[in-house]
Amino acid sequence: MKDRPAFQQMLEDMKAGKLNYIVAYKLDRVTRSVRDLEVLISTLEQYHCYLICDRDDVNTSTANGRFFVRMLTVLSQLEIEIVSERTKFGLNGAIKAGHIPGKVPLGYYRDTDKTLKIDVTTKDIVLRVFELYLEGKSYQTISNILNDEKVLSPNNKKWCDSTIDRIINNKIYMGDYERYKYDTNKETELFVDVVPPIITRAMWEEVQKQKEKNQRSYCRNRVYIFFQKLVCPTCR
Repeated sequence: MKDRPAFQQMLEDMKAGKLNYIVAYKLDRVTRSVRDLEVLISTLEQYHCYLICDRDDVNTSTANGRFFVRMLTVLSQLEIEIVSERTKFGLNGAIKAGHIPGKVPLGYYRDTDKTLKIDVTTKDIVLRVFELYLEGKSYQTISNILNDEKVLSPNNKKWCDSTIDRIINNKIYMGDYERYKYDTNKETELFVDVVPPIITRAMWEEVQKQKEKNQRSYCRNRVYIFFQKLVCPTCR
């Protein structure tokens, strides 16, 4: 309820003694959260204010009314969770059938049945990016090669490090899809073998090994400007 400024102002008016009753058309117009309702009912009782919902015949001025409103909210919360589960299962089924949400990645196109299919006109670009990387070339070097050859990029602009990075780290190219990959508030869900792969799983594993090798090489070759110039007096 904190993201509802008008609702918060109403509560402030209640605390200031300006209100004795809060009237709503239905309870779900007030809140659908059991937790929020408990906080609201406790606050109303503290300031001797009552909630009335006309359509649901709710009146918290009595013990029966407070019990009834809690039951209505629990049922409403249950309905929301059931709908959410059904929606999730529906999306899972769609993804497993090859209906991948979001922007179509380079190397694929969305067919008339809404599934991703390999685009024969661009798949070789993706394959070449992986091959160049396995040759030990950096993202920047790969970008320069493709720009010099005027190879079409996913957004029709110049190739850059971030574009190469998205391709190299996208499991879609071996046939898998990661949902919520970039959502820090949710756990990533992996769907295996949901689209036709452009690269083999063996190539993907080799790429992962190459990434680790590149990282180790970067750490070794990194220059620290204060190396052997600043010394800890305690540890020396």
